[in-house]
Amino acid sequence: MDEFDYAYIIDTKSDVRQNPKIAGTTHNVFGIQTGVAVMFLIKQKQRENAQCRISYFTLEDNCLKDDKLLWFIENRLPSIPFSNIAPDKDNNWINLTDNDWEEMIPVADKSVKNSSIKNGVVFDLYSLGIVTNRDEWVYDYSKDAVGKKAEYFIDFFNAEKSRWQNADFPIPLNDFVDRTIKWTEELETHLKRNSNLEFNDNRIRKSMYRPFVSLYTYFDKIITHRLYQHDSIFPVFFPEKENTVICFISGSRLDFGLIITNSMPNLAMFSLDPTQCLPLYRYDRDGTRHDNITDWALNEFRQHYQDESIGKEDIFHYVYGVLHDPLYRKKYEINLKRSLPRLPWQADFWQWANWGRELMDLHLGFETAEPWPLEIVETKDDSPEPLPPKAKLKADKLEGTIILTDQLRLTGVPASAWDYKLGNRSALEWILDQYREKKPKDPTIAKLFNSYRFADYQDKVIELLRRVTTVSVRTMEIVQEMEKTLCKSNS
Repeated sequence: MDEFDYAYIIDTKSDVRQNPKIAGTTHNVFGIQTGVAVMFLIKQKQRENAQCRISYFTLEDNCLKDDKLLWFIENRLPSIPFSNIAPDKDNNWINLTDNDWEEMIPVADKSVKNSSIKNGVVFDLYSLGIVTNRDEWVYDYSKDAVGKKAEYFIDFFNAEKSRWQNADFPIPLNDFVDRTIKWTEELETHLKRNSNLEFNDNRIRKSMYRPFVSLYTYFDKIITHRLYQHDSIFPVFFPEKENTVICFISGSRLDFGLIITNSMPNLAMFSLDPTQCLPLYRYDRDGTRHDNITDWALNEFRQHYQDESIGKEDIFHYVYGVLHDPLYRKKYEINLKRSLPRLPWQADFWQWANWGRELMDLHLGFETAEPWPLEIVETKDDSPEPLPPKAKLKADKLEGTIILTDQLRLTGVPASAWDYKLGNRSALEWILDQYREKKPKDPTIAKLFNSYRFADYQDKVIELLRRVTTVSVRTMEIVQEMEKTLCKSNS
């Protein structure tokens, strides 16, 4: 807009990640998964307009590739019915919203500088989930297994550091290090700095790797790659410090979803879009705990509802409840893909806080929830030389069945359990996806540490699926209560 006088944009659509019902090979003009736009940009020697004129036209998302290419052959710019568009204040050009989003309270705002008491936001500190850039090295289902991998990694790093210090020939570090372990630019910098890296069993912590899938991780300022703000949420040097964190999708590719956890959240918890985290507490460098709900927010809530009994933890529950509201998610769907959530003033604070607390207790306690009575159906191989069961981990939603192996399945999954979705998968599907047997991508891990077999975790997974079925059904019951209450109040 600043550089050109005219822009003609033809959006051919077909972003496969946003519309999983189409395929890149058949719908996308380049046969790829990412949506494609063609832009004609015109700059005049002498500018005639005070502002660039933006003309926009979009093809149908579901049109096939050949039809779209034929459209380009048959049409010329003067004959295309472009729409003239202008950006909003945040430089959004299409799918503009006309609602009260800006009037609501932001949960957090990166434009507000960190301070002990923030004005205008609910949470003082927020953060992306942790990034390791070497998940196969520092994550595992077994605490013992992740410890062995971390020890090997640290010993190898220290050996390379010693070899580098004793090298008597000039060579770029990038070409020098042995790629047996997973190096990053940051790790190479630590080697140059002679950073101290020692194995410590206290660094092994629980992490919410994917929704309802807890793994062990080795949490360290050097190996973890990027902690973001998490040293103030789950302090590295104070493993006994506890916290509760609301995690939600921050991005444009997936539908909004969230989960709460009391263990370290992974950046890719929801896979395609990054995870943002709102902690209940924050910690100083000396391990001192502070409320992360701002005093400003506390005063605002008390004044609005004329209720001095409202506390900061109540507001935390309110946030979790409101962000599950199906009508809120539908009304502000586009806003939630572009910015951090904002909070409306619901009519009854305590009703929403209680819903939020109930959901929080349900989701935090998923590993101890009452198991749903799924039936185990086993097909025995009676052949003279029976083959070992082959892991499948697939869902048949229509039949209400989970296929664990070619000889074992679970039946009786309620239809509503599949409706509890977090991003692009239901809670049950996240579990099935994560417990599948996959060949490690890292060659060293594949050679030395490829010990995962579904058979070793089969009983645990069955129990987890039963408990998360209960969590899913109960969650949808609460969400339906919200919807009914809102519909009654609106009518």
